[in-house]
Amino acid sequence: MPIEKNSKSTNHYRSDVGLFLVLIPFISAINYYLTYSNIKSSWFLLITFSIDTVQGYLAWWAVRSFILFLDRKWPIEKGGVYRIAVQLISTLFIGLFIISTLTELVSWIAKGKPAPLDFYLVDLFIIGIWFFVVNGIYIGLHFYNLWQKTEVERKNEKRAIAEGLLVKSGKQEFKLNFDEIAGFSVEGDYVVVSGLNRKKYYLDQSLDNVDKILPGIQFFRLNRKYILHRQVITGFKREANGKIVVTSNMQDSFPPEITVSRIKSPAFKAWFRPHH
Repeated sequence: MPIEKNSKSTNHYRSDVGLFLVLIPFISAINYYLTYSNIKSSWFLLITFSIDTVQGYLAWWAVRSFILFLDRKWPIEKGGVYRIAVQLISTLFIGLFIISTLTELVSWIAKGKPAPLDFYLVDLFIIGIWFFVVNGIYIGLHFYNLWQKTEVERKNEKRAIAEGLLVKSGKQEFKLNFDEIAGFSVEGDYVVVSGLNRKKYYLDQSLDNVDKILPGIQFFRLNRKYILHRQVITGFKREANGKIVVTSNMQDSFPPEITVSRIKSPAFKAWFRPHH
């Protein structure tokens, strides 16, 4: 059966904290260069730069938290372009709201008056562009880590295929290659391994545990009693209520028709005909 992913997305951005700890002061420095034509080193410059950098950290953390929230509730894989658009717009407003609110607060504390108009006409525009850059980094990290995870799963499946499955016959224990296995079934308290050679072997573990170690590209768990290899499945037909019935060419080892539930039917169809 194909590997099922947890619906609750975890943090895909393990390296982002260190990156933005360095990047945000760099962004603040670029903003100063773009905003002020005559910059002179002074204690006042150091203080204002430090305040702007802290504001940047707070706004970034809020944006980051919202992106992680979206990943848990509405992953990019489900929402697609629309989900990305919502992320871009929402994080832009969140970031700009925090920056403008903190800037107003600091201005009233330090000067007793609101922030200058140029802050809203120039500074916020430049900062808004940076929030799109921040989103681009997170979207890139998301797809990069997704690709890495896919590569790890692919390598694990290749290793599993090469290792095969250990079975017992009497007192002898030996490895049975996965391409020699027709499938698995539950008979009473035992899981039975049916080989293409029509021999049967008994396992002392549950079908759930067996399912976890099988390469998903070759095997699919049809229901609570049967897991079949792709090479013995001849096709399927649709039944009422969205169910399907799977047929195989190993009717001496498995029933001629095996029912797949409505919930699992779409996954089976995608697995059985991946390029359809």
